[in-house]
Amino acid sequence: MIENPVEPRFEGATLVIETSSGPETYDSQFLVAALLVFVAKGDGSISDNESQKMLQLIEEHFHLHSAESLELLSRAITDLAENPDLNSLLRELSNVLTPQEKEDIAVMLLKVIAADGRRDVDEMEMMNVAAEIIGISAESRHKAFERYFEEQKD
Repeated sequence: MIENPVEPRFEGATLVIETSSGPETYDSQFLVAALLVFVAKGDGSISDNESQKMLQLIEEHFHLHSAESLELLSRAITDLAENPDLNSLLRELSNVLTPQEKEDIAVMLLKVIAADGRRDVDEMEMMNVAAEIIGISAESRHKAFERYFEEQKD
């Protein structure tokens, strides 16, 4: 949990925040995990299918082992619960992402939304909020939808 943050700084692609309890580090992996959790919780809870989809997406996207993916998602869930206003941190982290990476994240968000078999309005709204937080352009969102639906055809 971020307590009394002092002098946030980037070390490469990692955001370091000095707190009274020591440094906390956040990177693009945390950003993606937090956004997936943020959207999955949009309807009030995270289903088993959404959890499995998030684990799969994190493993595939970052080439992590399942234990590492689970740890990353658990940290994101905890940080979101303890720091409900992580928007500024996520916005800062998004500065290290390319437009293509942002589009990839949008596709991942769509996959999580669809994981439980329904497209909940609240989750779609949370995706729009997430897209605004990290600056996914309307064009990239449109491309993400096209990619998602194209993948569903296969």
